Amino acid sequence: MTRTAATKTAVLLLTVLLAAAAPGCRKKPVALAADLSGSDEALYRLGEASIKSDMEKGILYLRQVIDSFPKSFYAQRAKLLIADAYFRKGDESNMILAAAEYREFIRTYPYSPSAAYSQYQVAMTFFKKMLRPGRDPSRTIQALAEFKKVIADYPASDQAKQAQERVKECEERLASHSTEIAISYHGRRSYRAALSRLMEVMSTYPEYSRLDKVYFYLGDCNFQLRLYDQAAPFFSKVVSDYSGQKLAKTAAKKLAEIERLKKAAAAAAAQKKD
Repeated sequence: MTRTAATKTAVLLLTVLLAAAAPGCRKKPVALAADLSGSDEALYRLGEASIKSDMEKGILYLRQVIDSFPKSFYAQRAKLLIADAYFRKGDESNMILAAAEYREFIRTYPYSPSAAYSQYQVAMTFFKKMLRPGRDPSRTIQALAEFKKVIADYPASDQAKQAQERVKECEERLASHSTEIAISYHGRRSYRAALSRLMEVMSTYPEYSRLDKVYFYLGDCNFQLRLYDQAAPFFSKVVSDYSGQKLAKTAAKKLAEIERLKKAAAAAAAQKKD
């Protein structure tokens, strides 16, 4: 096929695609002049100009750049512009499409300066859809893994610095999720199950902002199990390290109660000896 014939074919194909993209095919088909269809930059500029007002039309222009000029600088930019367009939509299905486009960009252009941005955006597609603590944490877990991948694969990038902050947010949310579950176990008197969750939070998320709750409920679970020697250090830590928190007063009362119970036990033991 000659270059002229190929150009005519590209024009015809794009005309048909643009016509099909119109709702109910009511829009007038848009044909490209030969000089536009033969220029990667011209097609890219058309897509860039169209994508915010008519996303489907803009994406068709941009995909024509990628298909007709796969090694072009504008093909890379077109790929990112398509991914960003899906991301801006923000709903569930478009976020899935955005993540797929960003991942494909990384596979196709692994050495591009925009690869770090694409990986960060993959993480953001999950981050934007995270559920509140207490509900399914799977998206938070996925976001955390993707942000860590930014840091591991692109440590010198600007996105790696941003990812560090997002990692903290994800870990805070996961710690809160596990703590709330542990507290619900405590409320149902499943103290050993609560202890397991709380110990995991304490060891996995040492920067959690509400460790006072973790220490308090670790103390109270042991207290309820009558393991007073194990309970006392946790209550003491709440009193000493989190004196400004409401739980500190309750922890102090629990420590006083432990002392009272110990004295009563000692008195009862002495009485038995007598």
